[in-house]
Amino acid sequence: MNKLIIDVANDKIFLMIITNSSIYNITRENTKINYEKLTIIINDFLLSKNLKIADINVIYINNGPGSFAGIRNSMSIVKAFNIAKNIDYYSYNLGDFKGEKDLSYENIPNLCKKYKIEKNLINPTYIS
Repeated sequence: MNKLIIDVANDKIFLMIITNSSIYNITRENTKINYEKLTIIINDFLLSKNLKIADINVIYINNGPGSFAGIRNSMSIVKAFNIAKNIDYYSYNLGDFKGEKDLSYENIPNLCKKYKIEKNLINPTYIS
């Protein structure tokens, strides 16, 4: 199962691919231009690992708190992937995992399962 983690709520755009055998990640500057190019950044990252969006089984997206523009843009992209390619997604907030010692990105899928984060539901938290 191939998983994609997207986090644009923080200082950098962060993407991670978790496959059965490997973990890959990249960061990019968190700028308005990169928000607009997020689908291109995701596609290029996938292609660099010989994957395409159709190879992704589930997406995990950080819903904040963070940048309004970044969160809204990333949520729109994830919802589009869900509609176009039937890729399920989980929208998490690091506050959902209070008390957890291992908040690494690699552990996000396990934490979403442990805390029963609902599939295909997004509740963003914006910073004013």
